Parts: sequence; structure tokens; C-alpha cells
Amino acid sequence: MDAQSAALTSANNYFEDFAVGDFYQHARGKTVTEFDNVILTNLVMNTAQVHFNEHLASSMPYQRRIVFGGVTAALVIGLAMQDTGENALRELGLDKMRFTAPVFHGDTLYAFSEVLSKADPPVESDTSAPGGEVRFRHWGVNQNGQVVFEAERRVLIKRRPARASRAGQAPA
Repeated sequence: MDAQSAALTSANNYFEDFAVGDFYQHARGKTVTEFDNVILTNLVMNTAQVHFNEHLASSMPYQRRIVFGGVTAALVIGLAMQDTGENALRELGLDKMRFTAPVFHGDTLYAFSEVLSKADPPVESDTSAPGGEVRFRHWGVNQNGQVVFEAERRVLIKRRPARASRAGQAPA
């Protein structure tokens, strides 16, 4: 992976703008709150009490509630969206998801991404196709730099409009 970061939070993240090997350190962090964890855990009807029962969690190995992995995944991918999803037409897949360390209330998460591959539409001669597939590797780290989440995400991303300049300007 290239240690140099690609341009951050650009409004012009079209299919053509991504290159295999591009690395993104996304601009924002997010501190995980009790509300973030409990509301989503309950909305999706996750019944694992270690996410919402402090008394029970105090007797478990970490001795406190653990943030539901769905919250961790949503936050890390959400933090990456300004750079990797602004021109998304459709989400195609989320694979190889791993939760490598627990996340707790009060932890601050930061997101990173790498472009793993790009693919044109199946019919290579169709240059009018609305987008192309980009495969990203996303990972999140906590305030201590510890990786807490990893996944690969495939996205159909819009092509640059023909009337937009090649200098990276959005269409008028």
C-alpha cells in the first residue's frame, strides 16, 4: 500500500478518479456514544445483552458493555462515505468483514480505505455505461491506533459526466 494519502473529501469521486492502490485517511473521527450503541442494537432486535445490560456485562470478561459490531461497521463505513460513496449508484457487496478488537462507549473511531480493484461494466465496448465497479478495503481504528474493524466493499460508482472537465470540476 502506498503511504501517500490520495486527495481527501473531494466532491469529484467518480469512477475515473479512483486508481488501484489509492489510500485514504478519511477526514473525520466519531466518538461512539451509549446512544449510538443502544439505539441500533435495539432497532435491529439484537438480543445479546452484553450490548445493553450493564449489570450483566460487568460480570463478563471486559466488565462493561461492548458496542454491537453492526454499529462499529456502520460507523467506519459511514466515515469513509464522503470519499468512497458520494457518487455511488449501488452497493454491490460487503465481504471479509472482521471485528478485530472490541469497541466501547467513549472510543473514537477513524476510518481508512484502499482501492483494491476497478472493473468496467461486463461489455467493455459500452462506454455509455453509467458506472464502474470499485472494490475498497476499509478499516477502522480506535483512538489508540488499534484496528477494530476490517472489510472489503464493492460499489458501482458513477462515471464522470461527459460535460464535466477533466480538471476535476463538477458539471455546471
